[in-house]
Amino acid sequence: MNIVVLVKQVPDTGAERTLSQTDHTLDREDADLVLDEINERAAEAALILKETTDAHITVVSMGPDSAREAIRKVLAMGADRGIHICDDRLRGADVLTTAKVLAAAVRTVEDVDLVLAGNTTTDGQASAVPAIVAELLGLPQLTHVRQLTVDAGQVSAERETDNGEATLQAPLPALVSITEKINEPRYPSFKGIMAAKKKPVHTPDLDDLFPDADDSGLLVTRTRVVEAVPRPPRAAGIRITDDGSAGRHLVEYLIARKLV
Repeated sequence: MNIVVLVKQVPDTGAERTLSQTDHTLDREDADLVLDEINERAAEAALILKETTDAHITVVSMGPDSAREAIRKVLAMGADRGIHICDDRLRGADVLTTAKVLAAAVRTVEDVDLVLAGNTTTDGQASAVPAIVAELLGLPQLTHVRQLTVDAGQVSAERETDNGEATLQAPLPALVSITEKINEPRYPSFKGIMAAKKKPVHTPDLDDLFPDADDSGLLVTRTRVVEAVPRPPRAAGIRITDDGSAGRHLVEYLIARKLV
């Protein structure tokens, strides 16, 4: 079985994040960058399958040079090889372009049986890339999965919905996006960290993935931020001493702001 795991390096959610002054995209130069936690869980799901099947795991990531660290972490966890799409022309890529590039990278892996991804990343939170990748690859998609099994050429998944639970099934090859409830990712061992240094990481660029396209044929982003301003400081609140009229004051406040 050949499994591909899509991962992304993102700014640490616990650290301060700012926008670039030039194009108003997220400033990654001065940010603390980490492998997105949801991708760690996708990698763990692949590793669990590897423990029970003869699986080979390829880690795919698109990003600058630093994104190789995210790939290396998954290799240290137990994956077999990596593909790092690194091209300056992809700076600020939108959801559709990102999905096209990732799908092209997946196509370079022979006989893919399963593609695993997180349902959303903590920096963009579009929750659309896995579905677009599945569409581009012509694969059935099982999304927002919290439990996963593969048996006899078929993937079965459990999804939690607002109204209960749903069981999804599809033949392989397929794409599955998972939620944070699926597992707890393992920590890389020292042996795994040392072994990851020797595992291959292929670094194709846009010319390798799209040899017949010119620069005008790949529109990296269809949207741009034209202006961004800092969030204003929080204004002081209004304190009301409850002498029996607090409810009336509250209603008057809401009415004055047309909230009721």
